[in-house]
Amino acid sequence: MAVSRRGTDVADLVRRTVEAEPRAVARLISLVENDSPVLREVAAALAPYGGQAQVVGLTGSPGVGKSTSTNALVTSLRAAGKRVGVLAVDPSSPFSGGALLGDRVRMQDHATDPGVFIRSMASRGQLGGLSAAVPQALRVLDAAGCDIVLVETVGVGQAEVEIASLADTTLLVVAPGFGDGIQAAKAGIIEIADIFVVNKADRDGADQVVRDLRYMQSLGGRHSTAGAWRPPIVKTVAARAEGVDDVIAALDKHRSWMDEHGELARRRRVRAAAEIEAIALGTVKLRLGGVHGSAALDAAAARVVDGDTDPYTAADELVARL
Repeated sequence: MAVSRRGTDVADLVRRTVEAEPRAVARLISLVENDSPVLREVAAALAPYGGQAQVVGLTGSPGVGKSTSTNALVTSLRAAGKRVGVLAVDPSSPFSGGALLGDRVRMQDHATDPGVFIRSMASRGQLGGLSAAVPQALRVLDAAGCDIVLVETVGVGQAEVEIASLADTTLLVVAPGFGDGIQAAKAGIIEIADIFVVNKADRDGADQVVRDLRYMQSLGGRHSTAGAWRPPIVKTVAARAEGVDDVIAALDKHRSWMDEHGELARRRRVRAAAEIEAIALGTVKLRLGGVHGSAALDAAAARVVDGDTDPYTAADELVARL
C-alpha cells in the first residue's frame, strides 16, 4: 500500500471516501484546501469516481437567505432519499484565515445525518465568492457518492459570477428590500441565473421583485435566443420551507433540459478547461517565483524600465525559457 513521503496514505483515504466515511472525506478536503504536496496524487486517485453528482450553486447578496434556503433544500432532498453535500464558502477571518462557520450554525438540523456532508471553506481573499479549493473539493464529494452538491457562495454582490462556471445549475436568491428594479436590470450576477428564487416572499415588495425580474428578462440577454433556457422565478419563504418543492422541481426541469440539449456536457467541459488553465497558470507563476525564475523576471523588468524592450516581448521570452 503506497504511502506518501508525508505519511498520508492517499489510496486508503480515497477508498474510505468512496465508501462515504465522513472522516476520510473531511481529511481529503483538508488536503485539498491546504494545497497539500500530495494534491496531484489525490486528484489522480479521484479521477475515476467523478461526474455523478449534480452541482447546484446558490448565490446572491448577503442577507437574502442563502443559508436558510440551503438548509431547506437539504431537508427536501433528504426526504427524497438523496445524499447531499454542502460546500459553504464563508468569509475568511482576518486573523486566522479560517472560515467563520456561519453555515454550520444554521444547519445543525443536519449535523448528525450520515446522508449529509457539510463543509465550510474559507474564501481566503478569493474574488468571485468562491474558494480556490472548491473544484477539487467537489470532486471529493462526488467520489463520496453525493447525488447533489450545493455550493453556497460568500455573498459579495453583483461581481459574484464565478459560481456560474462551476455549477451545473445556478440559483440566484433575491429578496424584497435588497435592491430596486434598477438593480434587477443590471448585468453581471443577474445574467448567470438559471433559476431565480425570490425568498422572504411573505414580505411587502415580493411581487414587485418578481415583476422587476420579468421585466429584466424581457430586455434580452443570453436567455432570449431561440431554444434557450428561460429561468423560472420561484417564490419561497425558506424559513418555513414554503416553495422549496417548487425549487426542487425547477432544478429537475433544468437538469432535463440540459441533458436534452447537451448543455450539461458542455458546461462540464468548460469547467474542466477552466480548472486545467488555472492549474497551468499556477504552475507558471510558481516557476516564475523560483530562484532562477525570479532572477530572470527581475532582469526582464530592468530591461523594460531601461527601454531596451517592451513588456510583451519580455513576457514572451520568459515563457519561452520556461
